[in-house]
Amino acid sequence: MKHTLIIGATPNPARYAYRAAQMLKSKGHSIVNVGIKNGEVAGVAIEKPGEIHDDIDTVTMYIGPALQSDYFDYLLKTKPRRVVFNPGTENDKLEKFLNENGIETLNACTLVLLATGQY
Repeated sequence: MKHTLIIGATPNPARYAYRAAQMLKSKGHSIVNVGIKNGEVAGVAIEKPGEIHDDIDTVTMYIGPALQSDYFDYLLKTKPRRVVFNPGTENDKLEKFLNENGIETLNACTLVLLATGQY
C-alpha cells in the first residue's frame, strides 16, 4: 500500500480531493491530508502545510498551479517517489523541477488510477 499525501484536502464531500481521500482509505492506503481548511477527511485530520513527512510514496495534487509555488520546497523536502497532477493541476514548471530532483510526475486522475487498479 502506498502512503499518500493529499495536497488540497478538504472536508467538502463535493470536491474530488475528498473523494480521493475516501477511496484511498477504502483501498487500504494510508493518507496524510494537507490543506488550508480545518476538519478531517476519511478519519484523518487536515494539517496545514509545513510538517515534513519522510515516508510518502505518492503526493496527489488537488490545488491549481497558481497556488503551487508555495509547495516547491515542501515537496522537495518530503521526497515522495511520485507526484500525481490531477486534471486542472498540471504545472510544467513544477513538473520539470520535480523531475530534475528525481521525483516522478504523472498527469492523471487519482480516482481513475484507483478504480482501474493502476494506482
